[in-house]
Amino acid sequence: MADYHAPRVLLAGTNSGCGKTTLTCALLQALVDRGLKVSSCKCGPDYIDPMFHSRIIGAKSTNLDPFFFAPDTLRSLLVKNAGDSALTVIEGVMGYYDGIGAADPRASSYEVAKITDSPVILVVGVGGASLSVLAVIQGFLTLYPDNNIRGVILNRCSPMLYPALAAEIRRRFGPTVEPLGYLPAMPECTLESRHLGLVTAAEVTDLCRKLALLSRQAQETIDLDGLLRLAKSVKLISCTPQVPEKQESVRIAVARDEAFCFYYEDSLDVLREMGAELVDFSPLADSGLPENIHGLYLGGGYPELYTEALSENIAMRSDIRAALSAGLPCIAECGGFMYLTEHIAGAPMVGFLPGGCEDKGRLVRFGYVELTAQKDNLLCQAGESIRGHEFHHWDADNPGDGFTARRTSGRSWDCVVATPTLYAGFPHFHFCANPAFARNFYQACLAKKGCHTNPKES
Repeated sequence: MADYHAPRVLLAGTNSGCGKTTLTCALLQALVDRGLKVSSCKCGPDYIDPMFHSRIIGAKSTNLDPFFFAPDTLRSLLVKNAGDSALTVIEGVMGYYDGIGAADPRASSYEVAKITDSPVILVVGVGGASLSVLAVIQGFLTLYPDNNIRGVILNRCSPMLYPALAAEIRRRFGPTVEPLGYLPAMPECTLESRHLGLVTAAEVTDLCRKLALLSRQAQETIDLDGLLRLAKSVKLISCTPQVPEKQESVRIAVARDEAFCFYYEDSLDVLREMGAELVDFSPLADSGLPENIHGLYLGGGYPELYTEALSENIAMRSDIRAALSAGLPCIAECGGFMYLTEHIAGAPMVGFLPGGCEDKGRLVRFGYVELTAQKDNLLCQAGESIRGHEFHHWDADNPGDGFTARRTSGRSWDCVVATPTLYAGFPHFHFCANPAFARNFYQACLAKKGCHTNPKES
């Protein structure tokens, strides 16, 4: 255990849709434009918001999820990501107190703020309100007295209204809670959404223009100096650094393109730090797997939006099917799992797994789960578990029965095709939630390297 200085603030919303991500992007870009080295984090399991963070700061963004991680692990990820940055901006998830249940704040942004002892800036949407905004702020301050809320930024607030609201915030809640500025309504900077949330950063064709507009506005109407003072006022943070044991090197192919883009970079870093060389490839554009690989990772994403291109790439589908048939160790999460089935909505896919996938038009299984193995497999032995989550509108004819997924409510179901060389299912997981899963996958890749039967080896 060691102590680290990591200046930080957590941007918490009153609710989903209050503008947290837009405001976070505005602040990150404004701070970068000031010449500061900034790091970022995202509360919860979301993949897409960190993609926007990364586009701005030019480095990975870290997920801080108190359901996935023990407190010490969560703090170590924050410290590791912060490095020598001037500050870390942590974006909250949903409303500040919203957690795993309607009346349970566990796994909320509030819990992250407590674990990391981070000062909180409450993001309050103002559209259609004035004095009532103060009632919202007071409610957040009184629901849990240990809330760490130290500032307020008003979103979609008119320049005419802000001075009066700021004066009232100072009078009623200061000096503990200070107004730190506002953003006006900026419809030209709206980030589009789809069924799983925002579209990815790579899909926003005019993202640079939007970020430039947001940055200029933030520099005019948000108290960046006040935010920096708040970030630097934090206490030292204590944690134990996570250092995976170094192994002989292996090469693991990682699918990365528009169809497959949902990865936790810190989870992949566990493999890198053990000695893996991660080799990116595109199931959409490449004609086959990379050469000399010992493992395969097919992450989630949006394969259902690219079924025609994926299906037409017959060479890639055939190459993956042959590699898996020859025993190449493979992790395939959600979209990656769908790609391994016979078809997605009738469009032929890899066909290594029986059955296909269809759109159910609604969230099929959604939320945090504890995954417990029903038999020995690529990642663990029977009875071992890891925490993860599901979030998808599609379902498979054969979702697998290698693991049991259990919600905190007690509801459970079978999932995941699990064999000695394969994890393929809808649930996503993070290696830092149980590093033994990473070690087992790595050992399988090492065994594949040693047996010299990989069809992709020269």
